[in-house]
Amino acid sequence: MSTVQQQSPRTPAPAPAASTIADPAPLGLAGFAMTTLVLSTFNAGFLDKSASAVVLPLALFYGGLVQLLAGMWEFRRGNTFGATAFASFGAFWLAYYALVKDALPSMAASSAANTGNAVGLFLLVWAVFTLYMTVAALRVSLAVLGVFVTLTITFVVLAIGSFAANENITKAGGWLGLLTGLIAWYTSFAGVTASTFGRPILPTWPAE
Repeated sequence: MSTVQQQSPRTPAPAPAASTIADPAPLGLAGFAMTTLVLSTFNAGFLDKSASAVVLPLALFYGGLVQLLAGMWEFRRGNTFGATAFASFGAFWLAYYALVKDALPSMAASSAANTGNAVGLFLLVWAVFTLYMTVAALRVSLAVLGVFVTLTITFVVLAIGSFAANENITKAGGWLGLLTGLIAWYTSFAGVTASTFGRPILPTWPAE
């Protein structure tokens, strides 16, 4: 007599839990804001530039490495704008560290005019990048747009000051940098408090 073996239906494996990645924008903005504010304090003439080396650790770790990581997390979240912005400005601060630590001392034997022109070119190409990112920021929020508008102007003014070797123009760029850093800090604060409170606390005026 044959027996029929009854098989129970296979239980489907549970679907893997969707991975969630926290919004890295407040972190990236905070790293950018703090480093920009410290550097701009020296550019604006509030502190003697002989102590400006204090910017370098911030440029390497917070403005540089942390922003670069924020950019990579934005890639993971599928945010092309955030990834491009944070990864690029993280690279800016790493490049600034290398410029001050290695390049400028080796250029000291050259004329001051050549050094000023080289730094001016460095700042000018970053102004161009920031300008076209400003166009993209029109679709993000007014707070983010404010960061990019003021940063573009800051780069342009600092570049002119470097090309012209004009300390007063550089100081004006420092004041603009302070404004840029404060707007970035505000935008970071708005983002992190919106996350912890579960609702917007400070307005950022998102694009429609």
